[in-house]
Amino acid sequence: MAKINKGSEAPIGIFDSGLGGLTVLQAMVKLLPQESYLYFGDTAHVPYGSKSNETVLKYADQITEFLIRQKVKLIVVACNTASSVALTGLKKKYDIPIIGVVEPAVRRAAELTKSRTIGVIGTRATIRSGSYQNLIQRELPEARTIAKACPLFVSLVEEGWENTAVAREVAGVYLSDILKNGMDTLILGCTHYPVLMPTIREIVTDKVNLISSGEAVAQTVRDHLMKADLLSDNRRPSETFYITDLPQLFDELGSRFLGRRLENVKYIQPL
Repeated sequence: MAKINKGSEAPIGIFDSGLGGLTVLQAMVKLLPQESYLYFGDTAHVPYGSKSNETVLKYADQITEFLIRQKVKLIVVACNTASSVALTGLKKKYDIPIIGVVEPAVRRAAELTKSRTIGVIGTRATIRSGSYQNLIQRELPEARTIAKACPLFVSLVEEGWENTAVAREVAGVYLSDILKNGMDTLILGCTHYPVLMPTIREIVTDKVNLISSGEAVAQTVRDHLMKADLLSDNRRPSETFYITDLPQLFDELGSRFLGRRLENVKYIQPL
């Protein structure tokens, strides 16, 4: 097993099957701007949701090993599928803090809900896995969970249509049913979905709490680093992006997810 650097100046590792996890990185940079980050986008193998659990486990394990070799101090699994399938095994295997996107979002939803009715939207694979639904029941047994797959949301974001009439129409169709059930808190269970936040907000109005996994993860990471005395005070933090394939519209997609242009991008062979 690779040796772990526990120094506070070591970077935080983040990985996703593609570029959607950049929304998690964006939230982390906003909350923890003094930290350095290594982002790994497994763009050669995206999407993970259509692959077997065994394949997702293999990819997640290989990427975790790679990030540990880069001497990161903590790893964020910024992928809903990998968090659902591989997180438990990774935590058992590696002696390094590893945080997924599901648990922080569920905890935040449990804190905010008053009606005890929580909505979850995500890809078909994420909703089918039951990861959010099961964890909500463990965290808040009296809660009612309404889950809805919204597969077209990913395509809308990747086409740059997130703030269009088409997006509002699609969001209205997807969300109309779950809004009828007294939901007061909605988890955005896909890393693409925060890009659609203004459109989703128009549909659900201010009466519904919107939980972005990125913001919840960032708070969880900050709390962990504070407790472990590993917060960085680096005045010149760095960012490095590793990708395993150069997808079409890479610069456009990356800037849309992160909110700015990606710098220091490195291509590496798929693991």
